[in-house]
Amino acid sequence: MTGQILVLNCGSSSIKFALYTAARDPSRIVHGTIAGLGGTPQFSAHDADGKPLPGPPAAGERDRPLTHETAPRWLFDWLAATGYGRQVRGAGHRVVHGGERFLEPVRIDKAVLDALERLDPMAPLHQLHNLAAIRVLMALRPELPQVACFDTAFHRSQPAVAQNFALPRELTAAGIRRYGFHGLSYEYIAEVLPAHLGGRAAGRVVVAHLGNGASMCAMRDRRSVASTMGFTALEGLMMGTRSGAIDPGVIFYLMREKSMSAAEVEHMLYHRSGLLGVSGVSGDMRELLASSDPRAREAIELFAYRAGRELGSLAAALGGLDALVFTAGIGERAAPVRAMICAEARWLGVELDEDANSRHETVVSSPASRVAVCVVPTDEEIVIARHTRRLLGL
Repeated sequence: MTGQILVLNCGSSSIKFALYTAARDPSRIVHGTIAGLGGTPQFSAHDADGKPLPGPPAAGERDRPLTHETAPRWLFDWLAATGYGRQVRGAGHRVVHGGERFLEPVRIDKAVLDALERLDPMAPLHQLHNLAAIRVLMALRPELPQVACFDTAFHRSQPAVAQNFALPRELTAAGIRRYGFHGLSYEYIAEVLPAHLGGRAAGRVVVAHLGNGASMCAMRDRRSVASTMGFTALEGLMMGTRSGAIDPGVIFYLMREKSMSAAEVEHMLYHRSGLLGVSGVSGDMRELLASSDPRAREAIELFAYRAGRELGSLAAALGGLDALVFTAGIGERAAPVRAMICAEARWLGVELDEDANSRHETVVSSPASRVAVCVVPTDEEIVIARHTRRLLGL
């Protein structure tokens, strides 16, 4: 069967989309982003050659402001009007949390959708937004098969000791454990590692997925051994607006002494902390790097320090370190941040080539470095497209 695969990656305020051929090795036809959901929509799209494409004629006027429910309809109208979406045979979605039940991509039906909705408390920034697009497509194209691909699935290879919290056993049995996230990104990096690292790809590798959401993953034989995120996508590294790891006692203190409700604490930890909270300037690393405000510098330094500490922990889980890989927005484009993290890791044998790093080359470690350091762009959408094609038999 020939045709096309639509991939949707829905975030808290944007939707990334891509259209692929349904060939054995899918190739991208068009891709883009609908940003500004809940406010003024911003549409961008490019064809396979990277050429910008015009957006809808009356961008957002019909459904202003665009939401996670109306944006997919808007996108389908645009795909139909441009002729790009005439042969869509299936849709694949990034779904952040698969819980204990969903260990691999799955074709979506109402029972699956209801089960995934019950996981929302474990991923409140993402889960319902991921599912909203699925529900919209069910209404628009009920005959269109859809596939959910999970950010948690890649980490199910971790040993039990890496997944368990030190909680009563009945809570662990009830599913309160470390799941890990950004798995689609790590799956892609694991696939392409041999092309960049050769034989080291099967060794002790830490991948740093650094963006507005940030985490790190320790791999051996290109499989997840340990990760910085746990039960939710709040744990671990400091992020754009998320706190990362925090003493649970701080939460009790805020509720008892500052009279904050659970909802207020949750909102603060997800939306008002991280780079934004520390700097008071922005949660966007690009803006912080360009700022002369000393608080911005403090936020960047804390970000790098926390990443350096977590790198040491993951290296301990691996019993050493053969390679460090940077990916995602900050990891791929913020050379000063990479330099600061590598400086924290000198004790592990990391030596940075400053010129190569400033030029954003693929290999940024010096010839003398005992640890290979690479910058590898990630591609979650192609992973989703491949799983969708395989599962639907396209």
